[in-house]
Amino acid sequence: MARGAGGTRRRLWQLAIIVPLVAAAVIAASMTSPWRLVELKIFDYFSTFAPPSPTEDSPIIVAIDEPSLAEIGLRWPWPRDVHAELVTALREAGAKAVGLDIIFAEPSAGPGDAALAAALGPGVVLAADETVIRTPQADQHIRVEPLPAFTATGAKPGIASVVLDGDGVVRRIPPYADGFARRLLDAAGEKPSPAQPDALIQAFGPARTFQTVSYYQALDPKNFLPEGTFRGRTVIVGLSMQSASGVDTGGADVFATSYTVRSRNLLAGAELQATVAENLARGLSVAPASMPLAGFATIAAALLAGLFVWRGTGYVTGLVSVAVIVLFFGASFLLLHLGRLYLAPLAPSLAFACVAAIQSARDYAAERRRRMRITRAFSQYLSPVLVDRLAEDAGHLRLGGERRELTILFCDVRGFTTISEQMKDDPEGLTRLMNRLLNPLSDVILKAGGTIDKYIGDAIMAFWNAPLDDPDHALHAIEAALAMLEAVEALNIEREVEAELFSEKPHPLRIGVGINTGDCVVGNMGSDFRFNYSALGDAVNLASRLESETKAFAVSILVGEETARQAGGRIALAELDRVRVKGKTEAVAVSTPAPGADAGILAVHAGFMADLHDAKLTGRDPRFDSLSKALPTVEGFYRLVKARFSDRAD
Repeated sequence: MARGAGGTRRRLWQLAIIVPLVAAAVIAASMTSPWRLVELKIFDYFSTFAPPSPTEDSPIIVAIDEPSLAEIGLRWPWPRDVHAELVTALREAGAKAVGLDIIFAEPSAGPGDAALAAALGPGVVLAADETVIRTPQADQHIRVEPLPAFTATGAKPGIASVVLDGDGVVRRIPPYADGFARRLLDAAGEKPSPAQPDALIQAFGPARTFQTVSYYQALDPKNFLPEGTFRGRTVIVGLSMQSASGVDTGGADVFATSYTVRSRNLLAGAELQATVAENLARGLSVAPASMPLAGFATIAAALLAGLFVWRGTGYVTGLVSVAVIVLFFGASFLLLHLGRLYLAPLAPSLAFACVAAIQSARDYAAERRRRMRITRAFSQYLSPVLVDRLAEDAGHLRLGGERRELTILFCDVRGFTTISEQMKDDPEGLTRLMNRLLNPLSDVILKAGGTIDKYIGDAIMAFWNAPLDDPDHALHAIEAALAMLEAVEALNIEREVEAELFSEKPHPLRIGVGINTGDCVVGNMGSDFRFNYSALGDAVNLASRLESETKAFAVSILVGEETARQAGGRIALAELDRVRVKGKTEAVAVSTPAPGADAGILAVHAGFMADLHDAKLTGRDPRFDSLSKALPTVEGFYRLVKARFSDRAD
């Protein structure tokens, strides 16, 4: 149903409250640590879907691995003159920069330090470390540098420390201006691209994605490696144990990265430094969206949801909400890969979903209340099936009254005064009897799709074609009337069986039914305090008059002219007369149903009626008997007409 001005204002106020509250709540939640970790997990999946690959100029890893430990045959840590041999071999092989991801902070015994110092020089970066120890009293910064003898040669120290997020994963470009990767790019003559604080690392793949050779191979590249392996390349030397790469096993100098969610493996520190260096060299780091930008996206999503649910909600709301959330995630993914900006989709998606869900819940509750009101209002008058249809689409109902064609049925108990007198000492029994009669009659009406207008003592008024359309309303009303006669007969049989048990003779119940079709006004009629769904109009009055006329025609059912016209051809009807009922100036044709009658018998009846009207009929006409047998529902009428001839003869 369309909302009125009042409903529109109420909905506007609802959304004016829901949208900002949802946006504020989601923004507040997005500032919590658990929320940020979820957003970072989304980043892990986004950034590692079709990641970029290292290039031919990317750093090459010299791994201190299990094969090297076996080949060199020395316990770790190795003497420093072994590292001196490696640096010398790498220089001779054409490496443009060498990074030793090993901290040489303490002097060693023997000639190793001197040999290493002699091999070092410009173009070499040595690992340093910076640690922050936080205590209630103060934060203590501890920096561990290589030996001065090594840096005096021109080798540069670079902080190899990394930043761990709350879940222990390395995702951030180290914030140090003299970080290991930055110093290595400087040594190679490359200019690092600027990266904003808290920039996120673009992963390239699982462990060993970068070209990796074993330490022992790099000591003798001419014999173990292809020609030119190190020429013009940046080389990073560090631990890379294959046996310590799993998440569950761990190990020294290995870290969880964004790619760990896919590979379940850790990344060696040397390869992590290569990843950072490649991010800085190629400008691949991802900038996280600022708080103002993220907040604006959340507010915009909440407003968008408010506009979406402004006109109403339904099952489509859920489908569209899912589509919009997928769109948000897709936009975030594209923004990350194409714009190197990570705007987490979680907050906007949740804001949109919450606004849509809250308003949908409110609409659902309002719809439930509306359905309950309709069900309560019409369950007294309509069959459960029709009530359900009306509750599902209240557009079938126009409150306040509408003009439409109805077929109206009036049913009254014959001889109710006599029955009342017989049971004057048992009013409760009379009430039970009426209930026993009205219950099956009402059930017949409801099953035939009729609407019960009211009960008037021992009478029932019902109509068809409102509040729901019924193209065959005339036929259904006649069928209901015939079924009502059968229900009364069944009740009479029950009462006779019951009476025999008590040696009583019950008064048989009889009903008269009048049916008419015509234009009426139907809707909620009454006062502001009490109203009823009812029908008014001349067609209603005529149906009531026809019910009274059944006595005069000695039949149980009288059908009006328009009802007979609309139902004609689908149910046999025997026209009885044209009568001018009380309160009417024009005569109307009245008929009674003759179920099962064929066209030939109806033609005989029509001839009988023509002779009656033309005064050609006599009391000895054999058609009285033949028609009474062929048309039992009209038998009373024939008996009545024959009695008139007998009275004249007397």
